[in-house]
Amino acid sequence: MTQLTVYLRTYCHLCHDLLAKLTPYQQRYKFDIIEIDIDTSPALEERYGALIPVLTDADGNEICHYFLDDAALTDYLSKIR
Repeated sequence: MTQLTVYLRTYCHLCHDLLAKLTPYQQRYKFDIIEIDIDTSPALEERYGALIPVLTDADGNEICHYFLDDAALTDYLSKIR
């Protein structure tokens, strides 16, 4: 099954919004979501600190950040189907 990763902070409202907006896509395209709190790793905090939330594919390629980019996500999911 396909996995997407969301790099986030637990207290970030944009992160919660992005996760909520992923739900309909997850139901339609059947993928797992891995949530990684960047505050657990100084390296992740340095890499993603100003960009969160960040949505990546299983290979770590960024699909979008800050807000869910519906077009980018749909394009990615249609290619892996």
